Amino acid sequence: MKRTPAIRIFIADDHPIVRQGLRRMVEADPGLAISGEAGDAAALLGALETTATDLVLLDVSMPGGPFLDTLHALRERHPSIRVLVLSVHPEDQWAVRALKAGASGYLTKDHSPEQLLEAIRRVYRGGKYVSPTLAEQLASHLDAAGQRAPHELLSDREFEVMRRLGSGLTVSQIASELAISAKTVSTYRTRILEKMAVASNADLVRYAARYGLIA
Repeated sequence: MKRTPAIRIFIADDHPIVRQGLRRMVEADPGLAISGEAGDAAALLGALETTATDLVLLDVSMPGGPFLDTLHALRERHPSIRVLVLSVHPEDQWAVRALKAGASGYLTKDHSPEQLLEAIRRVYRGGKYVSPTLAEQLASHLDAAGQRAPHELLSDREFEVMRRLGSGLTVSQIASELAISAKTVSTYRTRILEKMAVASNADLVRYAARYGLIA
């Protein structure tokens, strides 16, 4: 009887201990295999050019560039590779944006190993993996925009800038992190203040703290 090939998993997370834990979970399942590991965005995208992979476990907070930029680049260069996002951030911060950017599932790191394995298999088969809470959030996005929190109305780039302003970073620091000009950051800041109906960076700091959006 011909054996079904193992699902090839690539682990992308900047914490070695987390990668080790994920590796052990994957290797304990005979239907799964590790294809590689990376600790930053550049290493991930570089490795995928030469590494046969079916599915990437992608951390939100990995260094090397904004998370959504990394996800967009991965999906553009490797459309056949599925992406399951793993994060310490609550679903209401990143999940909807990640799914819109091409991820097939979003799982917070406090879920059980059994839930992770279930999510891997569902995503590999072409399905989507979302929790009941996230399913409700996705349904709410079909409602009128006015019923959503102000930060949910921001574009992906505006959201990245807003989180950094809310963390107290300066315009020049944000420009350096996102590899864009300070003038562009200032333009985004103006749009963000208008969309969120706040007057200053201090208001953004308070808002970010209230919603747990600190970068």
